[in-house]
This record gives sequence, C-alpha cells and structure tokens, in this order.
Amino acid sequence: MASVRALITRRLGLSVLVAYLGFRAISTVFILITAAHQVPAGVPGGTGGAAHPAYLDMMRMWDGTWYREIAVNGYPDQIPRNEAGVVQQNAWAFYPLFPLLARLGMDLTGFSFEAVAAVLTLAMGAGAAVLMARLLAPRVGPLVAFGAVCVYAASPPSPTLQLAYTESLGMLLLLAALLALARRDWLVASGLALLIGLTRPIALPLAVVALVAVWQRWRERREDPIRAGDWAGMVWTLVACGVAGFLWPAIAWWVTGERNAYTETMATWRIGNTIKPFDPWITNLSYLVGTGWAVFWVAVMIAALAAMLLGPWAEALGLQLRVWCAVYAAYLGAVLDVWTSVYRYLLFLFPLAVILIGGGWRRQPDEPRRLVGLRTVVLVLLGIGWQLWWCLELLQITPPADYPI
Repeated sequence: MASVRALITRRLGLSVLVAYLGFRAISTVFILITAAHQVPAGVPGGTGGAAHPAYLDMMRMWDGTWYREIAVNGYPDQIPRNEAGVVQQNAWAFYPLFPLLARLGMDLTGFSFEAVAAVLTLAMGAGAAVLMARLLAPRVGPLVAFGAVCVYAASPPSPTLQLAYTESLGMLLLLAALLALARRDWLVASGLALLIGLTRPIALPLAVVALVAVWQRWRERREDPIRAGDWAGMVWTLVACGVAGFLWPAIAWWVTGERNAYTETMATWRIGNTIKPFDPWITNLSYLVGTGWAVFWVAVMIAALAAMLLGPWAEALGLQLRVWCAVYAAYLGAVLDVWTSVYRYLLFLFPLAVILIGGGWRRQPDEPRRLVGLRTVVLVLLGIGWQLWWCLELLQITPPADYPI
C-alpha cells in the first residue's frame, strides 16, 4: 500500500487518468447491459433492424438525440408552435458548443455523430478528472484528491460523462475556470467563462465565485498592491461571467426574433409550460411524500448542505470551492425541475466528495488516515452498484414515456 500511495503522490495526473478510464470501462459494461435490455422502439432513430441497440446507438438516448439534431441540422430560425400558438419542444433548449464540436469532428473525420460524441465525451471527461485532481491536491493533498476523483468517477450518474451530453465538456471548462480563478489568471478565467456560457447554464453561479476571488485579491492589496493590469483583468472577469450568464438566451433572441425564445422553450419541459423558481422542489416532492413531508425534506437537504460546507471538515477546500457548492446548489433550487435528472446535475458538486471521505479537515483529526481510504472504497462500491441501477432504470427508455436521465 505504501508503494501505491507513493505512486499516486508522485504521478497524480497519470494515476487519476488510469483510474478514471477504469471506471469508464465499468460504465461501458453497464451501458452494454442496458442496451441488451433496451427495446428498439425506445431508441431515437431506431437500431438499424437489430434486436437491441449497439453501444453507439445509446449515444442518441434522451438529450443525445437533440444534440445529434443540432450537429446535423442546426437550430431552427423560428420557434415552433402548435395550432394554438403554444411553443413546442425544440433545439433552443440545448447549448451549442458541444454539438458544434461534434459537427467539427464529423466534418474532419467523416465519422457519425454517435462515434464522434463517444470519443469527445470520453476525452473531455478524462481531462476534467485530471484538472479536478490538480485543483484539489494543493488544498487537501494528492491522496485525498485521488480519492475524491474516484468517488466522483464511480458515482451513479457518471455514465453521463461518456454519453452525448454536455456534462463532460461542462466539467472540463468549469474545472479549468476554477483553477484559473485560484491562480488569479483573470484573462484565462474570463475566456473560459464565455465558453461555459455556450455549454451549460452555470455561468451565473461561477460569477459569484469570481466575485469571491476578486474580493480575496482586494483584501491582500496592502501586502501585495494591485497593478492596473490586474484591476482590468478582475473587472473583465466579472463582466465576462455576467455576459456568459445571458449569452445563449440573447443569441436565441437574436436568431429567432423572440425575446423569450430560450425561456419559453425551456418551459415546454415543465408541467403547465411555466417556470416557477423554487416551486418544483416542493411540488414534485409532494407527489412522492406529501406536501408537509416535502417541506420537511427540503429543509433537511438545505441544513445538511450548510452543515457540510460550514463545518471544520470542509475548511481545507477553501472559500472559493465552498461558495461554488453553495451558490450552485441554490441555483439548482431556483431553476431545476427536480426529478430523476437531478442525479447528473449533482456531478458539479464534486467538492462534496472530499467532505464525504473525510479529507476536508485543514488539520487532519487524530484518527487513522486509512479511514479516508476506507470511506473512499465504500463510496466507490456504493456508487458502482447504484450506477447499474441508474443505467437500467433511467438510461433505458420504455415507450411511450419514461423517467429521464
């Protein structure tokens, strides 16, 4: 074990890459098992006459079929409506950077969307895992960083990181942006924020983290005076994050001529075709446990998250990562129509893995450090088992309708 720990410490990036690809191999097996149970009628675009879909056919499941549509045909120049004038589900709900990269790969290689998407997401997910380790290691040490990445990579929704979804690209850009903010590389952070604004709707929570980074730098102005270039970089980073938060809705407005093109399109996936901030958490949970218990469990989740982030067991993460978790969770509370898709949205709360394995103490408590490793192993095994359930129950589609990933 000592030699393994020494190897991880010396070659953290390589160790993380090998572990991550190992977990993706396990997920590949689970996806193939799911494909063997998937009826052809539930696969968008069919299976080419085969009794069950192949691995690449699974790239079109759920949102994957929308990203394929965008990569092949682009976005509509008008928002589709039915005879009553009600907006219908359409491609404007989906951000453009991933399908544009897929289309570029298709044009360069001649391969299908499914093949290009599979390679892209695997590569971007691997890159994100390495960046995660580099972001966490200076805070909690290489061993804890390695364990946290393993818990993340084995988590129930982690197969999404190799499907035609934006989770892998979003994580890659987010981690690069957080790393740039930690290093106070303002121009890089601002550029990444703009790319995030074309990838996933997480630029506004990132803007709060950028504000914290600027505030921390401002507090050090007496010991380390801020140069004019740094002032300009900090201001531009905040502006870029703000612009990124509204970039895609603005583009949808510009192309379609409808100011609310994006929000009205997003509302088509909601009950009643309306978006009510925070309401779905109570409404949807009420279907499962009743209104009174729904309020109780929401309060429990808020209290649990606050306890995780505010306790001494999270101090080593630093203020920026704890603020990210808090504001991203608040953002989910405001905009997410909580249901089975919540699993994959939780991937972006990756710093919580450090807390769960007990590696977030600034001063490690007087307990055997092997308990951190034990917790890591337990959570990895639980994640793998839960991951199989996630694939069979959520990734699989049983017509005419099913619970989405």
